[in-house]
Amino acid sequence: MLMWTDGPLCYGGDYNPEQWPEQVWSEDVALMRQAGVNLVTVGVFAWSRLEPAPGRYTFDWLDRVLDLLHDGGVRVALATPTASPPPWFSLAHPGALPVTADGIRLHHGSRDTYCAATPAYREAALRVTDALADRYAHHPALAGWHVHNEYGTTCHCEHTARAFRRWLAARHGDLSALNDAWVTSFWSQHYSDWAQISTPRATQYLPNPGQLLDFRRFWSDTLLTAYTEQRDRLRAANPALPVTTNYVLGDWVPVDHARWATEVDLVAVDHYPAAVDQGAEEQTALAADLARGWARHAAVHRRSAAPRAGGPPAGAAAATWLLMESAPNQIHTAGRMHTKEPGRMMRHSLAHVARGSHGALFFQWRAPVGGAERFHSALVPHAGPDSRVFRETVALGAALRRLTEVRGDVEASVALVVDAASAWALRHPGMPSTLPDHHDELAAAHRVLWHAGHTCDTVTPGDPLDGYRMLVLPAVYLVDDATADWLRGYVHAGGHLVATYLSGVADEHARVRLGGYPAALRELLGVRAEEFHPLAEDDHVRLDDGGTGRIWAETLRLSGAETVVSYTGGVLDAMPAVTRHRVGAGTAWYLSTRPDDATYRRLLDTAARAAGVTPVCPGAPEGVETVRRRDGDASWLFLLNHTDHEQHVPARGVELLTATPVERAVTLPPGGVAVLREHKG
Repeated sequence: MLMWTDGPLCYGGDYNPEQWPEQVWSEDVALMRQAGVNLVTVGVFAWSRLEPAPGRYTFDWLDRVLDLLHDGGVRVALATPTASPPPWFSLAHPGALPVTADGIRLHHGSRDTYCAATPAYREAALRVTDALADRYAHHPALAGWHVHNEYGTTCHCEHTARAFRRWLAARHGDLSALNDAWVTSFWSQHYSDWAQISTPRATQYLPNPGQLLDFRRFWSDTLLTAYTEQRDRLRAANPALPVTTNYVLGDWVPVDHARWATEVDLVAVDHYPAAVDQGAEEQTALAADLARGWARHAAVHRRSAAPRAGGPPAGAAAATWLLMESAPNQIHTAGRMHTKEPGRMMRHSLAHVARGSHGALFFQWRAPVGGAERFHSALVPHAGPDSRVFRETVALGAALRRLTEVRGDVEASVALVVDAASAWALRHPGMPSTLPDHHDELAAAHRVLWHAGHTCDTVTPGDPLDGYRMLVLPAVYLVDDATADWLRGYVHAGGHLVATYLSGVADEHARVRLGGYPAALRELLGVRAEEFHPLAEDDHVRLDDGGTGRIWAETLRLSGAETVVSYTGGVLDAMPAVTRHRVGAGTAWYLSTRPDDATYRRLLDTAARAAGVTPVCPGAPEGVETVRRRDGDASWLFLLNHTDHEQHVPARGVELLTATPVERAVTLPPGGVAVLREHKG
């Protein structure tokens, strides 16, 4: 199988020719050649144009588009358009429209107006997939297939309820096991027949936490089955073409991306930062590290499993992934669109490449004149090619061509644990506070490590931990016995673990482990928490090192650990807040509160030094992001200046963007970037 990642860095994005008169298409291809675009996704939202009536296909326009792109040297990721069913489908199958938890059936008029558990939708999706595969599986323009778009839609209809019951029976085996897992003896919820179970619809008070958690898991599996059904049809038509889908990131997404990574030929993500300050750069780095972690998880899985017919080979590249969508010149925040400053598009794109992406793709190529997203960012804006945005588009294409030689893995000796189920479980409305959040804790630890100059990998529970000197466990609420053994083995072998509050509190079914928190990790951490003290959003506790803690605090007792930082004042005065426990050849730290960023950085710096972890480029000034990629004895150093003043970074090698030799240091202009092929030795 020839993967997209086997050639030059990918550059381009979503192209929607069906939104434009045919005379615009030739201009598009000419502009793509000018910008260096080499890959576009076509057909994502074109179902109504491809199949204007049931079983009647109009492929003539798509034939011309694909031929035109091929003649222009632009490869195509041909999409199945199943994220946006046409009006005729919704009218013919009203039972396939999604139903909210309140029991309200939504109507056609947007994208994602379908229920993926309904047979009518799944059958229609496979029919249009088969039609595309029959016609285009061997078209010379195709680089691969892009299935659907941003899987994440949920539903509470009766089709879903029946599918959920089947899923539960397969997961738990019998009602006795389900009742035990969900603790249905509470509030008289004991089930005596599978027919009594429905989806977690809107109810009088608090829903069952086990039911909510399993419903999230069910939707991840249901959407994955919808994906693999299409994938298998496309693979059968031409096993040489890779198949993927684009992950959408967000709390609302009921998808376990690590599990999905084992089923796609290439991990592909969409990333749209929500912050307009330097938080955008922090979020960009975290999103890239998440994508690389999912790709590595998939590679480990493939190496341990027999290769599948038509799938990627066992032992495929460990952590290569692709930025499938991003916004060229805007940051979409709540209520407004922030225009990116000059150079920020370049920095964000190269930050993804630095962290393993095989290129940078955008939504979208040309800004439309109408439709719901008519003001969405685009490489060719409403102003046309005579614009700053398009000039930066051309400059980015040139930069990516100069980085063709960059390859290899990202260097990282720190890893952060990511667990989708823990994130879902912590959002139950019956938790002691609505503030604790797995992703927020992950982002907090990642943020302070990013500012300290450390590159982080992300791992899924059970992944190999060889080579990681320090491991951060950020509010991993659900810890089963296997995960507890995984963590114990890591520390006993010499690893340094930093665990935050609300880690290891419950088992895999969200049942609280007894005997004092965090029960699954008490012996490893050498502490026992008797009580939680959730804090108000505007409240804090004081720490005896001068810092503060937010969100959470605990009555913590030592059982082998030593106190590193104590609470001061209030009912927790002089009690442990941060502890350290030496276990075997390693060390386990515990944070019972969320320290302010300055305090958190000091603590993680201390833990990192004890673990033998050093920054990527110790001489880099604050505000300059540094990432190193290595392949054997060759290495490349990415330097991204996120400040508004000139910076100097010690380095030696050849700067690839300007082909300039560097002997002692690189001078970065405000907002500037540099990529060095480093001298060996």
